[in-house]
Amino acid sequence: MRDVLTTSMARNIFYGGSLFFILIFVGLSVHSHRYIVTTSTDAATLTEGVEHGKNLWEIHGCVNCHTILGEGAYFAPELGNVMTRWGVEDDPEAAFETLKGWMDAMPTGIEGRRQMPNFGLNDEEYRALSDFLLWTNTIRNQDWPPNDAG
Repeated sequence: MRDVLTTSMARNIFYGGSLFFILIFVGLSVHSHRYIVTTSTDAATLTEGVEHGKNLWEIHGCVNCHTILGEGAYFAPELGNVMTRWGVEDDPEAAFETLKGWMDAMPTGIEGRRQMPNFGLNDEEYRALSDFLLWTNTIRNQDWPPNDAG
């Protein structure tokens, strides 16, 4: 082996190393995509109601105040396990009624209290949102949130 690193040797090391790490990156990307599609996502439970509820979650910007599975703002409670906290995780009708009642009962005009806006949702939208929250309640979340209170 030479004691001096020539320009061509440095170029070969650079290109070889770059190619090696690009191949690793592509391989890990393919593996992640395959894992998400085949293992991580339970596509069988993604109903139209769950999709509609997710769209409502995004349209109304719920993540600007709430967290879901640890993502979002910390102004309002974590909602990834809200159906378990309310004890309605096995009853979609009770989940709908509880969510609708809770959102409709939000007090207004109390000074110093965090206020959830009234989005004027109809029963179909409440049901879709409760379907979405029931679905998120079933996600294997690696023990998040760390306590039942969210």
